[in-house]
This record gives sequence, C-alpha cells and structure tokens, in this order.
Amino acid sequence: MKKAIIFGITGQDGSYLAELLLSKEYEVVGVTRRVSVPTLNRINHILPKIKIIEGDITDAFSVSNVIKEEEPDEIYNLAAQSHVGTSFKQPSLTWDVTAGGVLNILEAIRYSGRKDDIKFYQASSSEMFGKNFTEKKVLTTALENVLGTVTLDEIHSDSVCDSQKYQDEDTPFMPQSPYAIAKLAAHHLVRNYRDSYGIFACSGILFNHESERRGEKFVTRKITKWIGEFVASGMDKDFPPLRLGNLDAKRDWGHAEDYVRGMWEMVQHETPSDYVVATGETHSVREFLDIAFKHVGIDDWDNLVVIDPEFYRPAEVDYLLGIPAKAKRVLGWEPEISFQKLVERMVDSDVEAERLQRSDLQRV
Repeated sequence: MKKAIIFGITGQDGSYLAELLLSKEYEVVGVTRRVSVPTLNRINHILPKIKIIEGDITDAFSVSNVIKEEEPDEIYNLAAQSHVGTSFKQPSLTWDVTAGGVLNILEAIRYSGRKDDIKFYQASSSEMFGKNFTEKKVLTTALENVLGTVTLDEIHSDSVCDSQKYQDEDTPFMPQSPYAIAKLAAHHLVRNYRDSYGIFACSGILFNHESERRGEKFVTRKITKWIGEFVASGMDKDFPPLRLGNLDAKRDWGHAEDYVRGMWEMVQHETPSDYVVATGETHSVREFLDIAFKHVGIDDWDNLVVIDPEFYRPAEVDYLLGIPAKAKRVLGWEPEISFQKLVERMVDSDVEAERLQRSDLQRV
C-alpha cells in the first residue's frame, strides 16, 4: 500500500485529493497546523480513514520530522496563503507559507535518506502568468471548414485569421501579486531541485478551479453563497446586494475534482515534469453570474449586484486561458465537468445548505 502525505489537506483541493487517494487504496496522512478551532469540515466524512498529524510548513524542523517519521512514497503540497487579494495585505505571511514552505519540503526530502524514493507534487498557479500570454493566428472557423488541411504558414491575411491568446508551459511568467510572485519562486525551486538533486518533483500550473467546497472569500463561492442566502430569504427585495469588483475579468474555470486527478496522474508518470491543468475555455465573472442567477430563475440580476471598488486588485489580471495540450498528450488527462455544470453544482449546494440551516434554526 502506498503512503501519501498531503500538506493542505483541510482545503478544497486537499479534501478532494484525499478522497481520490483513498479510492486508490492509499494510506493518507494529512498535515495541519495547530489551531484553537480545528477547520476539518471539508474532511469530517473521511476522518476515520485518514491520519491527521500536527505540523507547520513554515517550520523546517517540523516538516523534516513529519517526512522522516512517516516515510511517504508521495508528497503533495497544496498548502498556501491562496487568496490573491489577501496577499497584498499580508505579503510576508504569503511568502513564508507559499514559497518558504516549499523550500522546507524540498530540503527535507533531500536530507531524508530516501531522496530517490519520494515523489513530490507542488501546486503552482496560473496567476504566475499575470498579464502575459502567447498569441498565435488561427483560421476562422468558417474558413477552416472550407480549407480543411491548409496550414497557417500558407496564409498571411489577417482577414481570414482570428487571434488566439492563451497560456501554456512555454508562456513567459509575469506575476502581478505577492501571491503569484511567491508561487513563481516555489515553481522555480521545484525545477531547481529536480535538476540539481535528481528529486522527482513536478508542478501543476493549475488554472482557476472551483467547487462546492471553495472558500467563501473567492469570487465564485461568494456569488453562489449570496444566491443561496437570497433564495432562502424568499428573494426579499430589501436583501443587501451582492458586492463585487471587476465583472469583466476572464478566467479558465474548472472543477477541483478534475484537477486533483491531474495532480495524481503527474506523480504516477515515470518522468517528472510541469504541466498546465486547465479547461481550454475562458469565461468572465459576468458569465458566471448569468448562469448562476438563471439557475434559480432570475434573468435580470443587474439591480442585485453592486460594483464596489474595494474589490478591485491593485494590479488586475484581466485574462487567463490555459491550454492543457501537454497534460492531454502525455498523461491522457482531460476535464470532465463543464463550466455550466460547475456553476450549477455550486449554486445547488449553497441553496441547499442555506435551506437546511434555516430549517434547523426554526426547529430550535
């Protein structure tokens, strides 16, 4: 039986990854910081099947002890201060956890005495690209249908081509936040330790991935939780509006269940490498709102949403679109949950949660 350590097991990705590993008959060890009020709500349902130990990724001695004592086959690092907006307010904490923690794990593996027996996965982020993208000309759909196999090299007219902007493994990085800078440092550390010490270390450059378990600070969950509360209120016309920032920001959104499968597949490959994990589609916050509100029967939501400058980032990233061609070609990975299904699942979950909460309060 394989043993895996998950740093960040109590988060969205950690909980889904733990479920996946259990389904594959792993022994799962989760590392959590000691806190006065445990935050185990995402993994309560699997607690009897996993081992939880205390540790702090920012403490090198703590990380080294965990790895030496548990002797894992695989280590997955999903721990981070992962909210971009918060990183502007708490840059030092973001750096210590998101970059420094990765260095602690890599050093612990290096000196564990089992360097060649441990496989390490690091969760990188599409935020590392910032405002950079790769741009190429692609045939317009209509012309492609007519010309078939004619290549772009044979055509030089912009009138028959569309411009496609995207990010993949070859797109240069240009981080726009303390969070993205810390993630990029960690990403380069993984590459350096892989090349310098022969450690099996890989990074998944994950584009935005959401779920019913997403933290409430993130815009997608903020939207669906507000809708759940609004529906539970009977759609009260005096209900406080939903306050958001840039509705035109576009993201490549997938479901976390699909993305943790990609993480695992990277670690199973015989050669460590770095992969973009994305859906290949980009959607705006406005599109997310459209689907979410329509799912509860609301077509016109303009009067329910207020644009609040407080929620604009100091340095905004307007556009992210990942191309997971390498993951598809090498790993056989593809997303299974569509953008619309993702939004609807999140809305359904929050509507039901609010309904149950109000029902419980009425019984008290």
